[in-house]
Amino acid sequence: MKFCRFSPVSSRQKSTATIKFGLIEGDCIREISAAPWKEWKRGLRSFLLKDCRLAAPILPSKIVCVGRNYAAHAAEFGHEMPKEPMIFLKPPSSVIGPGESIVLPKYSQRVEHEAELGLIIGKTCAHLKDDEDPLPYLLGYTCVNDVTARDLQKSDVQFTRAKGFDTFCPVGPHIETELDPHNVLVEAHVNGTQKQSGNTSLMAFPVAFLVRWISRMMTLVPGDLIATGTPAGVGPLVSGDTVEVSVAGIGMLRNPVHSSEA
Repeated sequence: MKFCRFSPVSSRQKSTATIKFGLIEGDCIREISAAPWKEWKRGLRSFLLKDCRLAAPILPSKIVCVGRNYAAHAAEFGHEMPKEPMIFLKPPSSVIGPGESIVLPKYSQRVEHEAELGLIIGKTCAHLKDDEDPLPYLLGYTCVNDVTARDLQKSDVQFTRAKGFDTFCPVGPHIETELDPHNVLVEAHVNGTQKQSGNTSLMAFPVAFLVRWISRMMTLVPGDLIATGTPAGVGPLVSGDTVEVSVAGIGMLRNPVHSSEA
């Protein structure tokens, strides 16, 4: 199934109150009664997909990101691979949806794209044991762009400022529930040119391991997002660019890029 958050284009209200959860069925979106990680029912109303605007499919309480999870990405910065997952947080205020603009902050001179597979938590998850299967705790999967102010990341050492600006976490276009997360292609294109391409099979710490490991640090609740790391090929974004993150079996997340003065 493909879950989304959407609003009909004809809606004149811009409040988030007009954004609804839906189920994508072919060329249509069927409204559903509640968030997909709750008890929900199909609604009576259906809308043509082309007549709707997709929003970020989740509003997470937290975004847990994994650094240096692909050896080639670590190597492109001259870093050694970590012995355990290296995690950090992005604020929920950084989330935007498909088509929304990534805004380049005036405080950074080099902002880069990072294409990633995103995991959506479906039920509360804490202190998982080694023999527990973590995948049933996942609702599904989505595309994530872990936008990063690289110069600030290097100068600050820790990641909070570099990763936390508003608009620095595009997510979407929807949640896909049927996917083998351990063997999918993750790519990024900028203005139609491929910049990143890597398979999740190359992750140092695979999806199941990550969910189990993170659950021992913090309780994961429905709607939370885990960004699983980016393959090699990260690079700069400038005003006027269009960046596309795609994950095979899910779809493509497209966002324009603008300066803060635009």
